[in-house]
Amino acid sequence: MARPRLHDDALRTRLLEVTSQVISSDGEGAVTVRKVAAEAGTSASAVYALFGSREALVEAVSDEGFRRFAEHLGAVGQSDDPATDLRDLGRAYRTFALADPHFYRVMFYRGVSPTDGEPASAVDRPTFRVLHDAVARALDGAPDEHVQSAAVGLWGLVHGLVSLELAGLLPGDQDAREAAFDQAARTVASALLSH
Repeated sequence: MARPRLHDDALRTRLLEVTSQVISSDGEGAVTVRKVAAEAGTSASAVYALFGSREALVEAVSDEGFRRFAEHLGAVGQSDDPATDLRDLGRAYRTFALADPHFYRVMFYRGVSPTDGEPASAVDRPTFRVLHDAVARALDGAPDEHVQSAAVGLWGLVHGLVSLELAGLLPGDQDAREAAFDQAARTVASALLSH
């Protein structure tokens, strides 16, 4: 009979969730193996068995956040309408942030870098390249400087709106905030994407 796994993927995910919440609320310095283990209902030895060190645990949180983010963006796919694809990417960004706010904050506010060899500059990451490539399709034939500028502007718009929403600074209920997000995205995207 096979020996049971004591430290499975569910525990690993729970530890990442707890660590993301600690970093999001109190900063990376507040993360200790003992604290995370206690809040996840496990032992410090389980954290070491799954991650090896406190530093590796913190890096794994960022890796997991970018993995989840890439999954949301990848689900959008590509249609024959680049404008629709851009709108759907913006919605996927928002959906990810609202579903995983702690990971979102770790990725974009705490600056914990992932360990998978991704570049430090956000515009060089694969998740930004998805947006860049969608903008390039919408601006068919535009110079890369214009594409890059429009992509950064769209990212700033979506990121700003999502950040305001997460901070509780946008008025209205969920439906009203979603409608405001879509309206702002349409209006500003039209200006940014004009040649």
